[in-house]
Amino acid sequence: MTASPAVEVLPGSPTPLGAHWDGTGTNFALWSAGAHAVDLCLFDPDGAEHRHPLTESTHQVWHGRVTGIGPGQRYGYRVHGSYDPPTGHRYNPAKLLLDPYARAVDGGLQLHPSLFGHPADAVDGSVPDERDSAPHVPRGVVVHDTFPWDGDRAPRTSWSDTVIYEVHVKGATMRHPDVPAQLRGTYAGLAHPAFIEHLRSLGVTAVELLPVHHFVSEPHLLRRGLTNYWGYNTLGFFAPHAAYSASGSGGGQVTEFKTMVKALHAAGIEVILDVVYNHTAEGDQTGPTLSFKGIDNGGYYRLDPQNPARYTDYTGCGNTLDVRRPTVLALLMDSLRYWVTEMHVDGFRFDLASALARSMHDVDRLSAFFDVVHQDPVVSRVKLIAEPWDVGPGGYQVGNFPPPWTEWNGKYRDTVRDVWSGAHVGVRDLAYRLTGSSDLYRSDGRRPFASINFVTAHDGFTMADLVAYEHKRNEANGEDNRDGENHNRNWNSGVEGPTDDPEITALRARQVRNLLATLLLSTGVPMLTAGDELGRTQRGNNNAYCQDNELSWLDWTQVDEDLRAFVAHVLALRRSAPVLRQEAFFEGHELPGTGGTRDLAWFAPGGGQLTTADWFDTGLQTVGMYLDGRGIRHRDALGRPVVDDCYLVWLHAGPEPVTVQLPDAPWADGYELVVSTEYATGAPPGTAIVAPGPVELPGRCVWVLKVLRRP
Repeated sequence: MTASPAVEVLPGSPTPLGAHWDGTGTNFALWSAGAHAVDLCLFDPDGAEHRHPLTESTHQVWHGRVTGIGPGQRYGYRVHGSYDPPTGHRYNPAKLLLDPYARAVDGGLQLHPSLFGHPADAVDGSVPDERDSAPHVPRGVVVHDTFPWDGDRAPRTSWSDTVIYEVHVKGATMRHPDVPAQLRGTYAGLAHPAFIEHLRSLGVTAVELLPVHHFVSEPHLLRRGLTNYWGYNTLGFFAPHAAYSASGSGGGQVTEFKTMVKALHAAGIEVILDVVYNHTAEGDQTGPTLSFKGIDNGGYYRLDPQNPARYTDYTGCGNTLDVRRPTVLALLMDSLRYWVTEMHVDGFRFDLASALARSMHDVDRLSAFFDVVHQDPVVSRVKLIAEPWDVGPGGYQVGNFPPPWTEWNGKYRDTVRDVWSGAHVGVRDLAYRLTGSSDLYRSDGRRPFASINFVTAHDGFTMADLVAYEHKRNEANGEDNRDGENHNRNWNSGVEGPTDDPEITALRARQVRNLLATLLLSTGVPMLTAGDELGRTQRGNNNAYCQDNELSWLDWTQVDEDLRAFVAHVLALRRSAPVLRQEAFFEGHELPGTGGTRDLAWFAPGGGQLTTADWFDTGLQTVGMYLDGRGIRHRDALGRPVVDDCYLVWLHAGPEPVTVQLPDAPWADGYELVVSTEYATGAPPGTAIVAPGPVELPGRCVWVLKVLRRP
């Protein structure tokens, strides 16, 4: 620390929290209920630190305004108070702390003993560590909010028309030959025309970005020479992750992020953020002191009521933010509103959302978090997606989140994987999943689009690996292959790992098409994992969270062009067929004037509709789903009834060919085969007209037949 220059700290204002430049100076405001004193630490370009005590405190907010301080200024805080872990207090002014409301962050986290609140040999944590952490931790940056948003229009794609593409900002373009080298792996790279055109050509309507809130790597990874790649280790809830910026970390990342959003919007693509509000990067009682832990440990975290020196951990990451507290709830809502109003994002996917809904211990549908989100005039109007589970007791809550929430449908994933891996589970559960999961979402008034359907995600096997491996290959993570899911509901097609056997290779390719066709033809909102349409492999690693390398990045030099064409073909069909994008649940009722057809009917291979015995036959591996486009129960924006063609979809998961009966009138006078997974691109050669009656389905295939009627 150098001598403090003659800077006058004026009283300033306790609101808003954070650092806000007004054109001539910057107001700094930090909440801490138990602090005895707070120092504002300003850093020169050469790193020299100047400390300025904040002498004003209003309603537990320490504040001051510094004239002449503006955008680009690096800053942090040192908070004085009691250091007494058994009572939950961990104040330690030797630790430089990041402002929880910082809108930009500069500098990385360097593994050093000074990061920790107590020395490593103080096992009980009773002795504070007095080494200065400032040289080894990130700092906040004062930013300029002005941005030329003129002309930006949010696509506001309806849920029923939405197709989500889950993607990692860095991994998307690090190996893309058409993106300039200096832009690869950045927000600017994601906004490059070469990548946006890929999304458009597929038919994607929204990107769901893996965490872009500023994060740091866990000490245990740094010790192994690895880093956190996925980003589920948030430190700054307002700041775009600086390492994803081609503009540097002096605040340019904010402008670059906004430019990316504007470019995606111009292409008709929404931006959804995967957000981690359930825990922070500070970990458990042995973790580093970087921000919240040193500002007000008991005010931000859920402490173990039996031993406040420890944390209640519903997340598996060492700590849980205490959303029951008004200040923490305000932090989350301020962050969400900021990303919508200032950064123009279109929605959020909440990691381990059940942890946010816990009142005392149980997950509570009436928790304050739900109430505040539901009534918020900004946040309630964007897309809200829950990962409806955490690691605590009773945390698996698929189907139990209230309106207007949508959910990652884990039951959809499990059922579809079971069916195509050859498990004898019958078709009863599959029928629910194909038609929007009414068993999960109908009772509380939600619609089919409450179900975010997915087969793979960032966490787990890629689609290509799902059909090539039965056992995980996570040795590169340095955890002796103990990490990652062991029960993946998958089948390796007969050989473990890579093979040159053409029959196995062909089978695996068809199985990938079967999984993707099922996903993209199901009612609900499909979510593709980036790279699944390219044939991406992680060589059997099903937990690549710490693999920031070519194992995780999309490989644009090894693209399965047929598979990419297949996905585009099926999505084009989905886009053209409202009956595949139903906004209301099917009724299964007969439709007047159709001669006895139903809006939804299920056919057995023999041609008759499924019987009660069929529904409970776990050996049944073939089912026909008839969707009548004359029975759609919603209207367009002008109030006109929506009417579509009719389709018959056959799913046959058995290994051998099977003869099925295509129903005759009144169901159809004939059929046109428009999708078949036996073909590499899904499109049958020429026009494939099929008459009612017996037809042979190849082993393990999906057929989509468009119904033909005589004039």
